Amino acid sequence: MIAEKKEILTIENLHVKVEAKEILKGISLSIREGETIALLGPNGCGKTTLLMTIMGYSGYEITEGRIVFKGKELNHMPLHERVRLGIGAAFQKPPKVKGVKLSKVLEVIKKSNEYEEYIDKLNLRAHLSRDVNLGFSGGEVKRSEVLQLIAQKPDFIMLDEPESGVDLENIKILGNAIAHLLEKDKIIKERKASGLIITHTGDILDYVEAETSYVMYDGKIICRGNPRDILADIKNFGFRRCESCKKLIN
Repeated sequence: MIAEKKEILTIENLHVKVEAKEILKGISLSIREGETIALLGPNGCGKTTLLMTIMGYSGYEITEGRIVFKGKELNHMPLHERVRLGIGAAFQKPPKVKGVKLSKVLEVIKKSNEYEEYIDKLNLRAHLSRDVNLGFSGGEVKRSEVLQLIAQKPDFIMLDEPESGVDLENIKILGNAIAHLLEKDKIIKERKASGLIITHTGDILDYVEAETSYVMYDGKIICRGNPRDILADIKNFGFRRCESCKKLIN
């Protein structure tokens, strides 16, 4: 059913430099409406660079290729317009925002009051009156980021290592909220939200189903397939097997 849906994001031969160094070296992938993909790869391979480039942060220079979202090229579109178009992200290490209360941020970005039921589900009631992420634990920061996304309700959601720094008890709470955000409680043909989950351990996939997985290595996509199969191979053999397949894939 996912294969019958239209593509919401298409990346074609994307090359990106950061501080004059080429990080992404010809990335091509697509995500359909209602589809979630997992992006795996060793540290430093370019996963976060891809997310930051899609989001439109400065310092990420596209030297070749293009990013198309909902039929519109994003290459030169400023970050705030990408957000308005329906892109949202939760970062691995989001900034602390002194002087801005979490409740105020939620009020400004909300599309509906649906997020209110998740304030307690994510154990964040006491944090509403606090400055965003200031003094929050690692798990609290991740839950706060997901609550903001639920309020924002973007069409395409990117999550950078959502399980990083989260203990086993809280990863279930976080995973259930992300599954709701990505509409996993709906049948496939009714899902509209699409997602890209960057994960190093794959633990989040125990709670959030991904239809497809890509493996990134040295700035390139070298493998695509079933998330469970790829993750099992990586856990057993590391990324060595993926690297040995690169000649066949390229």
